[in-house]
Amino acid sequence: MLKKQTVWLLTMLSLMIVLSVYYMTSPSEDQVALLYDEEEKNEEQASTEENTTEETNPEGTMSEDGVVETKGEEKGNVTSSVTSDEIFTAMRMQIEDSRSKTKEELKDIMASGQMSASEVESVVSEIRQLEELSTKEKLLEQSIQAKAEYPDVLVRAEENKVFVTVKANELSSSETVQIMDMVQEEFGKRTVDVEFQPYAQ
Repeated sequence: MLKKQTVWLLTMLSLMIVLSVYYMTSPSEDQVALLYDEEEKNEEQASTEENTTEETNPEGTMSEDGVVETKGEEKGNVTSSVTSDEIFTAMRMQIEDSRSKTKEELKDIMASGQMSASEVESVVSEIRQLEELSTKEKLLEQSIQAKAEYPDVLVRAEENKVFVTVKANELSSSETVQIMDMVQEEFGKRTVDVEFQPYAQ
């Protein structure tokens, strides 16, 4: 009987020790709740940061667009200035190419040997006129440019009309009349067309 009681007592003691160790090592309900709350807070914080990042820079487009817009405005200024220069350059090249082509064609006709002396003389005179025309245009451009200190001036004479393009953001009536007078002094009584080409300063 004593032996059975001893065994039962030892069993109970062992059970109590096991339970004590379990309760000591396992987290309490408050600790579990606290851990759960902390996990939820971390998840919410991470989610908030993600949303903030997406709103501020969705796929990086807003930031990139901002930079592009800024560059676009800067480029716009540069582009408008460059475009103005390119217009004058393109027009000059077009005039020169057209006249060079005409002179080459006239020279080819002369070289063919199928022209009379009077026809050859006429062709030579036409080539000379083209060269004189180019010289007059350049001299007039320099005169107009120096008169009012325009950044650039383009003069092109075609048949009985002279076109003048001035690089300026505006032209007054008096300036236009002055340019027309200068053209007629150089080219005689021809119709004069004066226009201005705005540019970025």
